[in-house]
Amino acid sequence: MRILTSFILKSVFVALLVLSMMFSAGSTNQAQAEEAELINIPGSFSGSLGFFTDYRYRGLSQTDRHPTIQGSFDWAHEKGYYLGVWGSNVDFGESGATAGQGASIEFDFYGGVARQYYGIDIDLGLLWYTYPGAQDSLSYDFMEYTASIGYSWEILSLSTGVNFAPEFYASSDEATYWTLDAEVNLIQNLTFTGHYGYQWVEDNASYTHPDYADFSIGFAYSTNGFDLSLQYVNTDIEDRNCGVVDACEGDVVFGISRGF
Repeated sequence: MRILTSFILKSVFVALLVLSMMFSAGSTNQAQAEEAELINIPGSFSGSLGFFTDYRYRGLSQTDRHPTIQGSFDWAHEKGYYLGVWGSNVDFGESGATAGQGASIEFDFYGGVARQYYGIDIDLGLLWYTYPGAQDSLSYDFMEYTASIGYSWEILSLSTGVNFAPEFYASSDEATYWTLDAEVNLIQNLTFTGHYGYQWVEDNASYTHPDYADFSIGFAYSTNGFDLSLQYVNTDIEDRNCGVVDACEGDVVFGISRGF
């Protein structure tokens, strides 16, 4: 009951925050329309809100294999520049000396530029992860440089990217993450998705995980403005090497979200 109550409170907090940001954006857009001659903010605003049966970050559960509510708020310019914030509840299962000192909310702030040259999509950006409420001594917050390229055909899309952190999560020094993603359009609104990634961390002891691979396969479907996903997610980390009990095990994750 305590876990369920905690999850509900955290989820409501994230949902209210995201909804308030989107409401503010809607109010701002209305004010812009009414006073277009006085104020003209370039670009467009968008947001999303979704429910997922687990929050998996690079294959690892970030909610102790419990459900999560996630949302985002973004601004994009026609020249390819973008800014945004994404939020989710988290539960890292802290115990012992760190019990009660960990995080319950994660916010990711990001920005960059995404453009297309000769049909190739190129994206360069910065990503800042922060966990309000967590003790500073845990050193959860960190920043990454991000770079990716992709190309799309009629039924197939491929992309690959690299994230580099000068000082990764939990003061585990430099870290690099490489990813390869594929999408195959099967029928109208139905897509097959595949993902493979590899995480290198300089200080594995502080990170509490070895260098590892993660992968997922699944399907995504869009209908009536909603996006549904069903994926099997797993890593190659053995149970005895997993820093958080059950966080590394494979599982099926269902999600439903809607963009605004």
